[in-house]
Amino acid sequence: MTPHTRIESHLPTFAEVEAAAKRIEPYTHRTPVLTCHSLNGITGAQLFFKCENFQKIGAFKFRGACNAIFSLSDEEAKPGVAAHSSGNHAAAVTLAARLRGIDAYIVMPRTASELKKRAVAGYGAKITFCEPTQRSRETTCAQIVKQTGAKEIHSYNDPRIIAGQGTAALELLQEVSDLETILAPVGGGGLLSGTALSASAMNEQIEVIGVEPEGADDAFRSFHSGAIVPSINPKTIADGLLTSLGDLTFTIIRRYVHDIVTVSESTIIKAMRMVWERMNIIIEPSSAVPVAALLDKLVDVKGKKVGVILSGGNVDLDRLPW
Repeated sequence: MTPHTRIESHLPTFAEVEAAAKRIEPYTHRTPVLTCHSLNGITGAQLFFKCENFQKIGAFKFRGACNAIFSLSDEEAKPGVAAHSSGNHAAAVTLAARLRGIDAYIVMPRTASELKKRAVAGYGAKITFCEPTQRSRETTCAQIVKQTGAKEIHSYNDPRIIAGQGTAALELLQEVSDLETILAPVGGGGLLSGTALSASAMNEQIEVIGVEPEGADDAFRSFHSGAIVPSINPKTIADGLLTSLGDLTFTIIRRYVHDIVTVSESTIIKAMRMVWERMNIIIEPSSAVPVAALLDKLVDVKGKKVGVILSGGNVDLDRLPW
């Protein structure tokens, strides 16, 4: 399966986000929305952080995986599910499959972090390691699907995944309905497209801004050129944001997202450390990307109420960037 393969031939709707929220409610955490007086002072805005670092498996990915897997009929689910991922999606699919009582076949590059390998194994995945290339991941996963009959769960370009990820913004706006801007990181676009879908339906006045590392700026270039620009040799500490947009996520982003901006590696690290120190919570580099945009004043937020999706908190403590 290529990164642009469409799993189903429709764009998800906000009604599907609402249905996803009900479907996954018994299994997911309703994560807290936190504020920080210190960061408000630095940015000149009222910031509201949706803390998906406190979600099960430590990242928002569990929402989409849970929705996709619990959307399957019993007949579809019986052979199990399959996915290729270097980290959070693998853990999310495996835990959701365990809750559903089915097998999870996970393909991971052999170079994935030991932390993430241990986490995925701990959730009970049947892991196959492959070479660290997109082609190797896809062909290995396709072979497993053929052998087992498992349903492949794509990490972002699937309407069930997008709808599930949109539940984070849905919850945020249920708590803080008068936000003027929402910032979210963007890699493959599942979180950003789901966020935009919810925001546009709940309050069409909200500006939705995607943020991406300068060293992996394919979504930025895609958004501003009007055509998908593949990610080629991305280099960033934010390893959750390395993938290219899919056709579903790109279509939603073009329709509902107001802008995508990019941030430097040094500011990502600065933002990550600042959240650790000022808010006393652990976030991973990908989570720090939208905070970095605020520190660099790339988005006009002065005097505004701003939502920030903190996408996850899975960090290898033996490899901190400072």
